Amino acid sequence: MSRIERIELLQVDLPAKVARRDAIQAFDKQETPMVRITCADGAVGTGYSYTIGTGGSSVLALLRDHLAPRLVGRDSTEIEAIWKELFFATHATAVGAITSIALATIDTALWDLRCLRAGQPLWKMAGGAQRRVPVYTTEGGWLNHSRQQIVDEALAAKAQGFRGAKVKVGKPSASEDVDRLAAVRAAVGGEFTLMVDANQVFTVAEACRRAHAYRDLDLGWFEEPLPAEDLGGHAELAAKATMPIAIGESLYHPSHFREYLARRACSIVQVDVGRIGGITPWLKVAHLAEAFNAPVCPHYLMEIHVSLAAAVPNGAWVEYIPQLDDVTSARMTIEDGHAVPPAAAGLGIAWEAPALARHTVARHAVT
Repeated sequence: MSRIERIELLQVDLPAKVARRDAIQAFDKQETPMVRITCADGAVGTGYSYTIGTGGSSVLALLRDHLAPRLVGRDSTEIEAIWKELFFATHATAVGAITSIALATIDTALWDLRCLRAGQPLWKMAGGAQRRVPVYTTEGGWLNHSRQQIVDEALAAKAQGFRGAKVKVGKPSASEDVDRLAAVRAAVGGEFTLMVDANQVFTVAEACRRAHAYRDLDLGWFEEPLPAEDLGGHAELAAKATMPIAIGESLYHPSHFREYLARRACSIVQVDVGRIGGITPWLKVAHLAEAFNAPVCPHYLMEIHVSLAAAVPNGAWVEYIPQLDDVTSARMTIEDGHAVPPAAAGLGIAWEAPALARHTVARHAVT
C-alpha cells in the first residue's frame, strides 16, 4: 500500500569542497535537510534540499512540527494534492525560502517513491525529453580567486571537457571585473561559454553600467545582477543589456517566474528544485519557460537537476558543483561535455548510509 506510515527527518551538514566567496557571501558548508518517507508496503522515498550554511535547523523545525505530521496516513501517490495542501497549511510563512525548502524535501521524496514504484528513472517519468544536457562548471571563478587562478581554472575546465564555466563578478571597479574576464576569454577562446554571476550585488544603475562594460566579452549570461525582488529593475536592465539576463535561484514560487517572463525581465530561467518547493513546481516553471521560448539552466543540485533538465525540451545546461560526493557512492556521468541522467529508478542518487550518518547533526521521526 502507498499509505504513508513514517517520516524520518535529518539534517546533514557537508563542508564546501573549495573556498567559495562571491560578491555578498562566503559558502563554507551546505546544510542538507533530508526526508525519508516510509509507506505501509515498506517502500521508502528519500528527498532533500539545502541551505548555504544557515537556516537548516529552521527548515527541520518546520518539517517536524507542521509539515511531516500532516503526511501520516496520506496516499503517497497524490503528489499534487499533498503539495497544495502543505503549501496552504503554511500560507502564513509562504512564499519564502524556509517554507519552499521544506516543501522541496517532501516533494522530492514523493517523486522518488513514484519513480521507484514505476521502476523508471526520474528523467523519463518527468518527461524524457533529452538523453544528455551540456554541462558547465562553477568549481572555479570565485571572487576571492586571483586573476591568474581563474584563468587556470577555466583552462582546466576546458581541458576536462566542460562546455563552459562561470566566473563571479562584483569587484569594486568595473575595470577589474573586465580585466579578469578578458584574461579568461583570451585564454579559453571564443567557443568556450563564459557566464558571469553578480549574486544580486548591484543597483540598477551599476548593473546597466557593468553590462555595458562586459558587452564585448561574448557572455553566455549575466546572472542575478540585481536583488531578486527588483522585478522592475531587471526589466529595465534586460531591455538595455546585450547579453541574456539569468535569474531564478532566489525565486520561490512559479508565480514569481510568471511575472519575470511576462515582463521580459529575464531570458534564461535558473529554477532551483530545492528552492522552488520541489519537482512538482519545478516542472511547472520549466514548461512555463518553454511557452516563452526561454531555456532552463537550473541552479546547483546537479545530482537531481541532471534528470530534470533532461526531462524537459528546454533544459539547456546543467551546473557542475559536486557537493554530495561525500555522502553518495556514484557520481554524475559526463560524456563529451554533456551530463547524462542516471538510468536507475527513482531520483538516481546513490546515498551512502554510513557517510550520511557521519555527517548527520540532527534527526527526528514522525509516525
